[in-house]
Amino acid sequence: MMNTRITDVLYKIRLFYIPYLIILIACLVIKITYTRDEIYFSVNKLYTHTGDFVFPYLTDLGEGYMVVTLTLIMLCLSYRKALLLATSFAISGILVQIVKHIYHSPRPVIYFEKELTLIHFVKGIRMMEHNSFPSGHTVTAFSAAVVLSYVSVNKRYGFIFLLLAIGVAYSRMYLSQHFFEDVTAGSILGTFSTVMWVTWLDNKAFMHSQRWAKGLVKKK
Repeated sequence: MMNTRITDVLYKIRLFYIPYLIILIACLVIKITYTRDEIYFSVNKLYTHTGDFVFPYLTDLGEGYMVVTLTLIMLCLSYRKALLLATSFAISGILVQIVKHIYHSPRPVIYFEKELTLIHFVKGIRMMEHNSFPSGHTVTAFSAAVVLSYVSVNKRYGFIFLLLAIGVAYSRMYLSQHFFEDVTAGSILGTFSTVMWVTWLDNKAFMHSQRWAKGLVKKK
């Protein structure tokens, strides 16, 4: 058994975690100050041709297949890193599905069904109708960002991973697939469940053995 504490994990991801906490507090203030409708339409009216092109691709970073791809890449480098990423994705994914099926929240296209003419939709995007809370894409993005920040040699990448995760979260609102509270809750669930899981799993002695430090590609 190793002696990895949650404070050790948070220190390693500090360039992700500290800015995230500041942004999270700001998001909570926004949520308290404005209504769901006010926040939604404030975001929806900020559409551009560039945004309509970029955000459908950016949102794909929160898809499960992206984590699978990253895990396969990690397998080539380190079994330990691949296991941390794959299991964190699985745990956070299970949690988000449980919460989704508890709330059964309608998505914007159903919630605003009488006001659809006032909403900007991106062409070619299939609109989801149910299980809006919380955002699964956001959970996946933040979970992956935590793990990547934790295992990266250069810890400054943590801030870049945070920006990418925020980009995925914003894309879910831009594409009218989720509400502000959906992505905020998704970021909380993805971040904190992964921090706790990584703390527990990386305490196991086998995770730090020479065998698990290796990957499929042998280092010279």
